[in-house]
Amino acid sequence: MLATSVSDPALPPGHAAEPKWDGWRALLSRDAHRLILRSRRGTNLEPCFPELRASAAQLPDATALDGELVVWDAAGRLAFERLQGRLQRRGADALRLAEQWPAHFVAFDLLRLSGSDTTRWSYSRRRAALENLFTDHRLTAPWVLCPSTTDPATVREWLTNWTAVGLEGVVYKRLEGKYEPSVRGWRKYKARETEDAIVGAFTGSPAAPRTLLLGRYNTDGRLHYVGRSTTLPQTAGRAVAGLLTPAGDDHPWRGWTFSAGWGSRESLHVALVEPELVVEVSVDVARDGAGRWRHAASWHRARPDLSPADVPVVEPGAAG
Repeated sequence: MLATSVSDPALPPGHAAEPKWDGWRALLSRDAHRLILRSRRGTNLEPCFPELRASAAQLPDATALDGELVVWDAAGRLAFERLQGRLQRRGADALRLAEQWPAHFVAFDLLRLSGSDTTRWSYSRRRAALENLFTDHRLTAPWVLCPSTTDPATVREWLTNWTAVGLEGVVYKRLEGKYEPSVRGWRKYKARETEDAIVGAFTGSPAAPRTLLLGRYNTDGRLHYVGRSTTLPQTAGRAVAGLLTPAGDDHPWRGWTFSAGWGSRESLHVALVEPELVVEVSVDVARDGAGRWRHAASWHRARPDLSPADVPVVEPGAAG
């Protein structure tokens, strides 16, 4: 089942809210004592996550769950980048990664219970059965029960405090709603925040840049790449062009290769500029371990009134 994005964070009447995790959506079932784990696109993930296979006996047979695969780092923050590369790992490599950065399956919906199809049940009934499943079978890590609430104050707390550890937002589900595959019957709200960053390069025409590559300085003075903007409106691109200065030979990013997107092997053709212009962008809370924004930043406005020294710094040692 899918969700439609909404701009209002308020909990709608007749709905429950669940945290939106920064991980991989996955469907899991245990049938004839065999674990089946697949991505939304149908990719077989079971060989990549031996830590789940080793704990599958905790689950009752003929049971299916919808949920999110996540990894927490040592600081207790969701570490999406630790999931990267798992699709290419099998055997000993997968075992090594499972031991170093164990994944958890955060279950948020129940699709089948001991052979009974539950998708036609209301969300309230499915949720109660899911909670009983965790209680009755005393499920422990790597199995995690996703929180659920009908309390608006709890939703506000999640959006205020939990985003610091990588929570992306919240998902709203109608209490009387059935589970309908491929139907966008849920709502999702992504937490966003406004940030300042320094333009270090751009793609597209010098007369009207298409996207901006953004950075912040480390406290040790190194310009750290933090992410790329979405496509600029034409008027914004033309306005920004007049505020950019082509880079000299000493640009800190000279010789770097930039990826076209998260997990993409395609490289961008970029033009370096002097890191002087500050811009304001809107970003969600998804970060990698080096502090980079995992999703494109939405253009807000140029800030020629600010200097790079006015932009918050990132911690020393962050990757460039």
